Order: sequence, then structure tokens, then C-alpha cells
Amino acid sequence: MSEKTIDHTAEVLIVGAGPVGLTLANLLGGYGVSVVLVEARTELIDYPRGVGMDDESFRTIQTMGLVDTVSQHTVPHHIMRLVNGRGQVLVTNDPATDEFGWPRKHGFVQPLVDRELLAGLDRFDAVTVRMGTELIDLTEQPDGVVARVRSGEAETEIRTRYVVGCEGGRSFTRSHLGAEFEGLSPSTRWVVVDIENDPLGTPNVYLGADPRRPYVSIGLPHGIRRFEFMLFDDEPTDLVDDEAFMASLLRPHLPNPHGLEVIGQRVFTHHGRIASTFRRGRILIAGDAAHLMPVWLGQGWNSGIRDATNLAWKLTSVLRGLCDDTLLDTYDAERRDHAKAMIDLNMIAGSVMTARGAKARVRDLAARAVTRVPSLRDWLTDMRFKPMPRYRRGVVVDQGDLLPGTCEDTVRNRFFAQVDAPNKVSPVGVQFIQPRVSTVTADDVLLDDVSGPWWSVVAWGNDPRRLFDDRELRVLDRLGVHLLAVFPESQFEWAQREYAGSSTTIVSDTRGRLKSWFDDRAVGVVFLRPDRFIAATCLAQQAPQTVTALLSAMSATDAVRTDTGRTRTGSTDVPVTIGGSR
Repeated sequence: MSEKTIDHTAEVLIVGAGPVGLTLANLLGGYGVSVVLVEARTELIDYPRGVGMDDESFRTIQTMGLVDTVSQHTVPHHIMRLVNGRGQVLVTNDPATDEFGWPRKHGFVQPLVDRELLAGLDRFDAVTVRMGTELIDLTEQPDGVVARVRSGEAETEIRTRYVVGCEGGRSFTRSHLGAEFEGLSPSTRWVVVDIENDPLGTPNVYLGADPRRPYVSIGLPHGIRRFEFMLFDDEPTDLVDDEAFMASLLRPHLPNPHGLEVIGQRVFTHHGRIASTFRRGRILIAGDAAHLMPVWLGQGWNSGIRDATNLAWKLTSVLRGLCDDTLLDTYDAERRDHAKAMIDLNMIAGSVMTARGAKARVRDLAARAVTRVPSLRDWLTDMRFKPMPRYRRGVVVDQGDLLPGTCEDTVRNRFFAQVDAPNKVSPVGVQFIQPRVSTVTADDVLLDDVSGPWWSVVAWGNDPRRLFDDRELRVLDRLGVHLLAVFPESQFEWAQREYAGSSTTIVSDTRGRLKSWFDDRAVGVVFLRPDRFIAATCLAQQAPQTVTALLSAMSATDAVRTDTGRTRTGSTDVPVTIGGSR
């Protein structure tokens, strides 16, 4: 080691300061994990990139406590219209739901949001960012990984427990894993142009399925207009440097295609690929390093944020001795299927968008027929065609038989309550709703701001502390679980008096949305993971058995399962400092 020095140690090394690496670093920093984030570039990427943020991703922004700084670069309720070559609207995508606490779609300017994510890391003493630092080698050891990095001419080594590669499609980390990158890369190239001082000045989003030349026109925050145009096979990429050619692309869309204030212009080729594995030992990959997808439905950025949200709490749980290393296997098991489903959907959307000739005429006829059927029209408008993440394997417990590690879509009937429940679809493995609620100390706030960014148990009409014995409560305490009891607003003051001596947080369901959720299902208790997905649900009397099954599903250590060992979480071993929508 005479020519190299070990200049840093960290629990997690993150490679790549794109949105996924920055999100993962913010979440881990909030959990008190020591992180080194390295980025080969000397500055963040500032050219045109992602423009669509889902409500799920905005919920993660909320968990990071960055809503105020990020929201200034967003436009909520981004309405998208698919139009044909004659300007006829084929499909309007205008979801009105806010089940996760935020509008379903936001337009955003990625370089500006990335800067806010980077600035957010200044809050954490345990997070170090090293720009202009390239990963060049990884050496795996029994108790960690030694990463060799280069900054300028100097090479140094970083010792770490885990490495997460978030460095994009050409990921060194994925290559080190030996993972195959399976899928397709359509030959179509698109030129993307971002223009300041929006020459249209409207908030519209149009996907132009024009057989003459497919295009995209998007109104973005801060008076920015994005245009995207497909390039044909006989058009060389360097043609976009010709001002006359670019003016010819813009002329059908603008009163004057000249003298525009262009922020950035690049040519992209769409890809649809997924890595054969997201993990090997202490090395993992996320975001574009793990999967690439065409941009049609704006899911590349959002899928990467889902990866980071899934992985952050699992790494923290292993590093704090709450769970065995096998918990990290569930990251691949949970995220791969949904990422693949999103790739497939985007590939289909691309084929619809770029159809020509007879295919385009069939598409237009089919779209008009579909929009005449209210149920199908609503299915498109509300984005129900987009597969929501549903984890059927991993940190889940089947509601019917309490089997750990897997869950069925439909609840098998065991009790009359399950037979009588209107909704027979199991809620396990999907995100829990986030309505506005009130507590003794907070009025009209989002539920996540009450439950906090770690594990929680939510019970309807019961103090969950009364559902467990002392040993079970000690187990939940070691895991850092926050207990919540939800009551209708009419019972709120009574519940405060009745449970005055309890450490449970009493929640007032001021808008009745939690009651509607519980009323529709044979569920009295919900076990919520830190990523807001439902790990388990049960009737009140089943709560103790459900804890046992959940401990198995999450690979909890013996120290957590028993009364031996010090693994207490909360404000000590897992200093959860992030969270809150403001």
C-alpha cells in the first residue's frame, strides 16, 4: 500500500451523483448511516433530462424533508394529451387521485431538482460528497469492500461495508458484478431541446403521434418549454447542429422558430434493458445502472427513486444489526419485476407513439372507440394502465395464512369478516394511503409526517399496545416501531383521555379516508415499512402472530427476536433525523 492511501471509511459507498445516488444518500444520511458519495464529473449534469415526477417519488421527497426546496421546481397536475397528426386528442391523461398525499403527476426540471438533492446532503455530518472522483476498482472482502478511486492523478482507497452503483447505463459497478444487461435498444433517436422564456407560454403536455414526425411538447416550470423530435434513419445525428434543420422541426409548433433562448439540446437513443441481477454480496446497483427504459411515460427517473427508497431502509437495518444480510436479497426480488413491467409498458407506449401508415390509422380508430366507453376512458385518464408497485415476494406476510416472505393477491377467506369485506384484494405489498390527519400536536398534516420515516403499526379504533404482550412490545421497541391508533374525529378527545398514559400516537381521521380504507377490507391492523409499503395486515387478535411472521420475512436477527443483546433503535442506534413535508 506504499503508493496508495486509505483516505476514507464509510458504511456505504454510493457511486454516481445522479438523482438515484443523491436520493439514496439523503435517505441514508437521515437514518444516521455514514456515506461517501463519489461522482466522476466535477459538476452535476445540467443538460435536458427527466421531466415527469410521480406521486410516489414526491412522497420520497417528503420523507427526505425537501418538499419546500424541490416543489419550487415542479408543476403539479401535469396533464398529458396524446394527439394524432391532425391534432385530434386521442387520449387525455389527467389523474385526479391523491391517495398517496400528492398529485399523481408533476412536471419538473431535473437539473434544478438534482441541485436541491445535493444541497440537502449538507444537513448530514456523516455524508461526504467527492466530485471529480472516479471508481476504478473494487475488491470484495469478508467484512466489506475496498474501492479504489481516482481524483485527478491521485489514487486512493475507500473502505466500506457496502457499495451501491448508481452511475447510469455504462455502470462500472454492474460490469464488476458480471450482470448481463438484457433487453432491446430501439434504433430510433430523438433530439431533445429545452427552451427558456417559453415561446408558447402554456402548461400543456402533448405527445404528438404524428406519422410525419412524432414529437413531444411539454410546458415545464420556470417558463421552460421542452420539444422532442424523432430523427429518421436517414438523418445523421450531426444534422441537429444545422440551425435550418432545427428551425424546420420547430416551425409547425411555433409562430417563429428563430431567435429562441435554447438552454440545452441533445440527441438520445431509447433503451429498454434490465440487469440480470441487482446484487452480488456487498455490491448492489440501482437506477439506470440496473435498468434502462424509454422515456414515454416518464418512468426512468421515478423507477430509480423507487430503487433508492426500497434499498435505503434495508441497508440501514442490516448495518444496525436489526436484520441479517439476507434482507438485501429482497431488494432484487421486490424491485426487478416492477422495473421489468415498466420497461415493457414504455416499449408498448413507444410503438403506439411512433406508429405510421396503416398502424397509425388503426391506432386512431381504436383510441376513438375506447374513449366512447366511460370505464375505459377513465382507465386511461386516471393512469390505471400504469402498473403500481406490488411486492408479492420479500418483506411481506400473506394476509390469509400469515405465511412470511410471500403474499397472494386475493385474501383467502378464514373468518366471516373476510367473507363479508367488500374488497377481497389483499393490500399487502402495495403502498398505504396518505390522507391528512390531526394529532394533539399537529393539525391537518399528512400521515407520513405523523408516522415518521421508519416502521409503524397503524390500528383502527384500538391502542395497538394493548394487542401485544411485554416481550412483543420489547421486540417492536428494538425495531424502532412507531405505534399509531386511528379514531374518527368524533372520538378524538375521548381517545386522548382513555389512552392518556400510552406512548401510542392518537390520530384523528378528520377526513374519513382512513375509515373508508379500513371499512373496505377485513383489516384492523397495518404494519408499515419505512418505504410506506404494507408489510402485513391482520385482524386485531392476529397481531402477535403477525409480528412473528414479519420478523421472519425481514430476516430479523436473533438479538431482535429475543430478549438478549442491545439493538435498540429509535433515537439511539438509528437516529432518524429526516422526515416531514416541511
